[in-house]
Amino acid sequence: MGLYLLQMKLVFLPNEGNPIFGDRFQMATQQGSSLSPTPSTPGGGSSPFGAVDVAVLVLYFVFVLAVGFWSMWRTKRSTVDGYFLAGKSMTWWPVGASLFSSNIGSGHLIGLAGSGAAAGIGAIAYEWNGMFMVLLLAWIFLPIYLASGVTTMPEYLQKRFGGRRTHLSIAVLSLFIYIFTKISVDMYAGALFIKLALQWDLYLAVVLLLSVTALYTVAGGLAAVIYTDAAQTAIMLAGTLVLMGFSFAAVGGWNALMGGYLDAVPSVRVANTTCGVPREDSFHIFRDPVDSDLPWPGVVVGMSVPSMWYWCSDQVIVQRSLAAKTLTHAKGGSLLAAYLKILPFFAVMLPGMISRILYTDEVACADPDLCKQICDNPVGCTDTAYAKLVMELLPAGLRGLMMAVMIAALVSSLTSVFNSASSIFTIDLWKAFRPAASEWELMIVGRVFVLVLVVASILWIPVIQASQGGQLFIYIQSISTYLQPPVSVIFLLGCFWTRTNEKGAFWGLAVGLTAGCTRMLLDFIYPAPLCFQRDDRPAVVGRVHYLYFSTLLSLITLAVAVSVSLATEEPEAEQIRHLTWFTRGAPTEAKEATLEEVTGHQLPAKEQDDARKDSSSSPQSRLVSALYWLCGMEGREEGAAEKGPATPVTPDPNQLRESPHLKRLLNANLVVCLSAAAFVIGYWA
Repeated sequence: MGLYLLQMKLVFLPNEGNPIFGDRFQMATQQGSSLSPTPSTPGGGSSPFGAVDVAVLVLYFVFVLAVGFWSMWRTKRSTVDGYFLAGKSMTWWPVGASLFSSNIGSGHLIGLAGSGAAAGIGAIAYEWNGMFMVLLLAWIFLPIYLASGVTTMPEYLQKRFGGRRTHLSIAVLSLFIYIFTKISVDMYAGALFIKLALQWDLYLAVVLLLSVTALYTVAGGLAAVIYTDAAQTAIMLAGTLVLMGFSFAAVGGWNALMGGYLDAVPSVRVANTTCGVPREDSFHIFRDPVDSDLPWPGVVVGMSVPSMWYWCSDQVIVQRSLAAKTLTHAKGGSLLAAYLKILPFFAVMLPGMISRILYTDEVACADPDLCKQICDNPVGCTDTAYAKLVMELLPAGLRGLMMAVMIAALVSSLTSVFNSASSIFTIDLWKAFRPAASEWELMIVGRVFVLVLVVASILWIPVIQASQGGQLFIYIQSISTYLQPPVSVIFLLGCFWTRTNEKGAFWGLAVGLTAGCTRMLLDFIYPAPLCFQRDDRPAVVGRVHYLYFSTLLSLITLAVAVSVSLATEEPEAEQIRHLTWFTRGAPTEAKEATLEEVTGHQLPAKEQDDARKDSSSSPQSRLVSALYWLCGMEGREEGAAEKGPATPVTPDPNQLRESPHLKRLLNANLVVCLSAAAFVIGYWA
């Protein structure tokens, strides 16, 4: 969901100088502009970080690394199940905290506050929509995934439909989305925040952060990621709530926010335009269905389909729930995450709106030339809102805490993506082409791929830096809205319509992605005009809102998949056993799965022979032995890593068992949580 929060307006700050409160602003005033800087709030100030702030950051890194290494001792990291699913040993509270922190990245904090400053509370609909979807995952989708015994989401499609083309298509698409949106956006946003505060070189900040992140991700696997996510959730909540308190104190309270936001108009604007004027519907979630930035029918339907992909079939999110001890713990984790999703509205979005009130001329600048001078982006500077509050309002020590919050958001998001992308590459791509790969080989490949992702992330920074003037906004929006609905529909059909077959799934996905990519290409060719420009884009781009197109895309995919499935052969009963909602509880036949059934295709004879052979371990140096121990792979020395194929992860019946008393308690909590979500949405609708 973090991607969606950037859809409203995600334009990054420049990579030189200190644009939020310094050089370019003074240039504007020296050149005769009528703009005058809004005075900083007394007691804060934008002075550089001091010794107290640095000490807080050091304590943060020590704390996170300590939690990461401590967690290594709690699970076996030398198996596929142990490394990628934390040994299925997680309880409800780390699962819920990890779901929340994996969703809240550094770009999420900057983007959500910036959206509040630019257009009011409309973007919070993405957050509150996620409350329903994370509960849908635990109560509806997860029982199917647990019954099927899968490790990754593309692996589920391979089991459900057979063949390789749908399975591999989803695997490659997921890696594309992770590398070119989630990793790069969160990394760049977090590193820029750090650079503004510490005046570090951007690349130095990125390399240092990724080094720490990669260390415990490679060594500890999903267990280390989940436990450090839980620790960083506490840090994020503490820091954002502290900043919220300072923000409301500075603006004068709730009534001052409600009354002052609509009056926060910059002193320099383009004449005879609405540029810089707050929206009249700023405090409404449901907006005009034709002319608004977030039409309410699109929010209800078009937003829900991509959101369902993110919360119910995206590897980053689902992997945390698959690691839970039981379905009961997974449900408890989803409930915790859903309750926590209420907080970003108060702790991030409203402070962003307050920043516009306190620093109107800088945060809400409306003249393109002046915005270019202030933050090096003619579209606007509202995404400086959160950083402006941190550097102007907070005293020494608390600035260090907020820097730790931003780093925590960045690191928790990156570690989650790194581990999930590694899972998909190892299980769905590497194993597809090397079906005889041993457990040892898969563990090595999974860890090395994390390092490859780190390098790719660093190399992608120049591309992100070049995405100025609103292009990054279109880039993020296109990836999420135009590529995710077809995947959501295929998962829905696979889980809840037993008649869906491989041909229907593949061609529905192919047609849907083709239509989505076509619209995405048109958005790149015809970018959205600025507020003072005429909209000369083709009607399919300019008049069909992206949320409406998401709905249309879902219907196209559904129609093709259903038509092709009905026109071709029906899946056999064995093909859907344990793989749909209606067959998840089918009795299990006691038979040993063959390697061909696990991998989906026949092995060459030579590879079958090699798979049956064992080899003795060669002597190892102390350095190599130490590296094996760090990665939890010391069993190699004891001959524990066979040359034969890795043992597939099998369904665990114990994960699906629920205590009747706990089940009733969780269902009661479900009703309370859904009621709370309905209330907040209805109140602000």
